[in-house]
Amino acid sequence: MRSADPTVVWPSLPSPEAAQKLALLQQLDQSQWWSPEALRAQQLRQAAALLTHASRQVPFYRERLAAAGFEPGEPLTPEIWDRVPVLTRADLQQAGETLYAPTLPAGHGDTYELSTSGSTGRPVKARTSGAVQLVWDVLNLREHLWHRRDFSAKLAAIRSFANGVADYPDGAVSPYWHSSINQIFGEGPAVALHIASKIEEQAEWLQRQQPHYLLIYPSALRELLLFCRDRDLRIPSLRQIRTLGELLDPEVRQLCRTVWGLEIADLYSTQENGYLAIQCPEEGAYHVQSESVILEVLDDRGAACGPGQIGKVVVTSLYNFAMPMIRYAVGDLAEVGAPCACGRSLPVLKRILGRTRDVLVYPDGRKAWAQLGATQYTKIPALRQYQVVQHAVDDLELKIVSDRALTPEEEAKLRGWMQERCGHAFPIRITYHDEIPRSAAGKYQDFRCLIAEAEAHPTQK
Repeated sequence: MRSADPTVVWPSLPSPEAAQKLALLQQLDQSQWWSPEALRAQQLRQAAALLTHASRQVPFYRERLAAAGFEPGEPLTPEIWDRVPVLTRADLQQAGETLYAPTLPAGHGDTYELSTSGSTGRPVKARTSGAVQLVWDVLNLREHLWHRRDFSAKLAAIRSFANGVADYPDGAVSPYWHSSINQIFGEGPAVALHIASKIEEQAEWLQRQQPHYLLIYPSALRELLLFCRDRDLRIPSLRQIRTLGELLDPEVRQLCRTVWGLEIADLYSTQENGYLAIQCPEEGAYHVQSESVILEVLDDRGAACGPGQIGKVVVTSLYNFAMPMIRYAVGDLAEVGAPCACGRSLPVLKRILGRTRDVLVYPDGRKAWAQLGATQYTKIPALRQYQVVQHAVDDLELKIVSDRALTPEEEAKLRGWMQERCGHAFPIRITYHDEIPRSAAGKYQDFRCLIAEAEAHPTQK
């Protein structure tokens, strides 16, 4: 552990800011083992403070919370909480800056503005504070410690950066992974490369850098693994892969084991709410970060889902007093998991399924998550990238980037694989492209549904 006083190296004397983070981390180390009832009670205590602030400071919430039966300064019961309306992304857009609190409680620090990538089709602006960033820093530290990473090792990141930052061939270099971790432990170096780099450039850069850990988007990892597989390229220094920002297909996990012999540690987060769930280091499921957020998975009736059920993800950031987002539907689907065998009582998500709007719509009006079967596509070596777009219930477009035109037999295999995974004989047209671009934030979707809501619920005849 790093000491703020170079003359006192053991036991170390942390700086005041580092000591605050260590105090938070110690509390998290205890609360992860609490009973679910004890954890829920503390969540409601913190939520009561948040709702009291929102009632008094944010006009948007005054009538909304009063109608649910909440009285500022009074205890918050589960019954009152369940009556608070879910906040939609459309609500967030329409309310805009009227959701901002004009003043913050002492100790919450400065406020910061951020914008989401708009991956759901509805970009929004949000505001956060120094207190929120402090909690996010500690959860980042928790994730590293859960997975027992070596802070003296080299971390690499291939992700989105501002134009001109981390461009190939040099990328960007930092003497440490993150300033908050460096305050406490000291660290090894970190290097970064822009996600816009070509796949062959990414592979060359990694071979040159020889990092021990790699942080990358799942879709970019898939492309990188296929490139390295076909050329028998390895990065012998790598110990673990970390993914974030997109849905991680289980088949990418298997591809990573096959090509590099490595496991993936995935993170579930949003730009507005930070860390939502961290993958369990022992069992592999996702533990909700309940000390920071109340995360609910709700069915179509608004009732809580149980283990094995899939519903929409609704999140409340417990420390964002700058812009309270109370019971905010982030636009994702998730499957609730059973209690984890690791012993942590933090709630479990078995799977994160991605955006609610991007579900496959069947001719009878039924909707289901698109299971595309990424591994099947890797059986055609010329295929570099793909994306499925549903324009209508009878119109699926398979966009592909390929080293060559596929044979009729290969195209037939692609259609067959898709239809088998979908469980329906959808008509599928294949189109060829030089590139399938990422979003401005560097994200990539392998499936997009463009059907309007009115078309998504056809009248039954």
